[in-house]
Amino acid sequence: MPAPGSPVNPRPQVESFGTGPPLVLLHGWAMHSGMWGSLVAQLATRFRVHAVDLPGHGHSAPVAPYTLDAVVTAVAAAVEGGSEPLTVVGWSLGGVVALRWAHARPACVARLVVVCTTPCFVARDDWPHAMAQQTLARFGDELRASYRLTLLRFLTLQLQGSAEGRAALASLRRQLFARGEPAPVVLAEALAVLAGVDLRAEVPSIRQPTLVVAGDRDPLTPLPAGTWLAGALPNARFVSIPGAAHAPFLSHPAAFAAILTAFFDER
Repeated sequence: MPAPGSPVNPRPQVESFGTGPPLVLLHGWAMHSGMWGSLVAQLATRFRVHAVDLPGHGHSAPVAPYTLDAVVTAVAAAVEGGSEPLTVVGWSLGGVVALRWAHARPACVARLVVVCTTPCFVARDDWPHAMAQQTLARFGDELRASYRLTLLRFLTLQLQGSAEGRAALASLRRQLFARGEPAPVVLAEALAVLAGVDLRAEVPSIRQPTLVVAGDRDPLTPLPAGTWLAGALPNARFVSIPGAAHAPFLSHPAAFAAILTAFFDER
C-alpha cells in the first residue's frame, strides 16, 4: 500500500500473449513494447508473455516522480499477483528495472534475462565501462529535438550487423511510431534515471538465476560492463553475440532466440 499522501500512479499498458509460466518483457528507453518484434510470438509458444510499455512510453502514462523505484512499483502492480513467480526479460533501461525489481521483490521474480544492460550507464572514476556523461546527454538532446529522425538513425546503426537486422529494420519502420512519441519531459526524466543509476552495490545480492546477454559491438553498454555484471551476480551466465550492437534480439534474432531457449531449458 502506498504511504498516506503519496502519489498513486496508473498501471502501465500490458499486452499479454500465449499460455504457460509468466514472462515479462521490459523494453529500452524512448521505445515501446512493440520493439520486441517476432520474439513475442516465439516466447508465447511456451510462456504467458506480458509485454509492458514502461511508464511514459508507448500507451502508458508516466509516473510521478519519475524514479527507478516508482517505475518498478508501477510495473510490478501491473503484472504480479499470479500463482507463479515471474521470468523477467529486460533490455537496456528495462534491464535496470528488472535488476532493481529482482532485488526489491525477490519472491516475485524467479529468474532474469538482462540484455545490453549495465549496472551503471555513465562513466565514473571507478567505473570506466560506460559512456561519458556528455555522450548520453547529447543523445537525449537529439531525441528531444528530433525524436523520429534520431530514433531511426539509432536503430539503423544497431541493426547493421547482419542481413536479418537489415530486414528487421524495414518492419520496424512501420511500427516504430505507431504508439506516438514520449513526451519530452518523460524522455528527460527517464534519461535522468539512466544517468544517475548505479546498482553495483546491490548486484551481489541478486541471487536469481540470470542470463546476461551482450553485443560485442555495443557502443552504449560496452562488453566489459556485461562481463562485470555477470561476474558480480551470484548465479549468472554471460553470453556475447558476435557482430551485434545494442539490439541483438533485432539484429541477430535466431542467435538470440537460441540463447534464450538454452537458458530456459536448463532452468
